[in-house]
Amino acid sequence: MLQHPETRENKTSPDFLEALASYAEDIEGYYYNTDVNVDIETAAWSTFADIFMGAKVHE
Repeated sequence: MLQHPETRENKTSPDFLEALASYAEDIEGYYYNTDVNVDIETAAWSTFADIFMGAKVHE
């Protein structure tokens, strides 16, 4: 998170946390649109990783 801040849309902690919450709500749509077969009802570390990666650029 601290490396390459120029690649992040959300540069402040509050902005990032807001994007994180928003992206967590939208993750099902991301998986549907990218045709990824993931059971979003079951917690998985890979889903958390996807949410954190998406929050870097989510507006």
